[in-house]
Amino acid sequence: MTPSLQFQIIDESDDYAVVVKPPFLLIHPTKPDGTRTLWQELRGLFAFELAAGGQISIVNRLDRETSGLVLVAKKADTARRFGILMQRRQLKKEYLAIVWGWPAWESTLVDAALDRQGKHQHSAIWLKQMIHPSGAPAQTEFRVEKRFVRSLGTAQPERVLTHVEGGAPHEDARGSEKFSLIRAIPHTGRTHQIRVHLASIGHPIVGDKIYGPDEQLYLRFIETGWTCELERELLLPRHALHSALLAIDGESEWTSPLPDDLAQFFSPDKPG
Repeated sequence: MTPSLQFQIIDESDDYAVVVKPPFLLIHPTKPDGTRTLWQELRGLFAFELAAGGQISIVNRLDRETSGLVLVAKKADTARRFGILMQRRQLKKEYLAIVWGWPAWESTLVDAALDRQGKHQHSAIWLKQMIHPSGAPAQTEFRVEKRFVRSLGTAQPERVLTHVEGGAPHEDARGSEKFSLIRAIPHTGRTHQIRVHLASIGHPIVGDKIYGPDEQLYLRFIETGWTCELERELLLPRHALHSALLAIDGESEWTSPLPDDLAQFFSPDKPG
């Protein structure tokens, strides 16, 4: 089934708009093949503002598969202002991620520099990042929101077996696997930062084709598209990462709940 690429504007002024991006919608064009992008859609939506001298600038960029909040400047001076806020770390960003396993911690800080893997060792994926001391500084704070167990016998959400709050131990069931909902707060903005940092501490994001079980899954996906075999390995057709909060210090805050595909992965209260 083709995923919906409809986005939602949850706040707007003369200077900016806040958009909830669905997974699989590109932010910017990557090749001249007519693929729909958020930037192009917004240019059409705000054609009047553009005709009056405005512009469309995406402030916080998300990967194609990442869903959630995107801040968009509609004027050049607003884009400059938001850019300065980003540099001063006064634009706060928080993400929600579903990861494999139950962390031994309730909160932790990963301070590990990132660089493109191909600069240091062989990688079949050009953009793949790795932790390397010569890379750019990167820090991410992680907090456990929920721990839960679900069956691996099917990818359908009705097979969730139990829902566990906090770090209390729980009897596991045969054929099931432990997962956690993690809040990620990046203090820097490196490529794939949250995904690499979570994988580096043993809790890769569910559905991550590059940093999950095996990077060969990404290469198979490029060749074959989404298949039943990939579903058995990855569980979700996209990495389970959602931009859940944007805030400007002392000024504005916007939030977005988990979209249905991620909420249904762990919630026993939602139908499949």
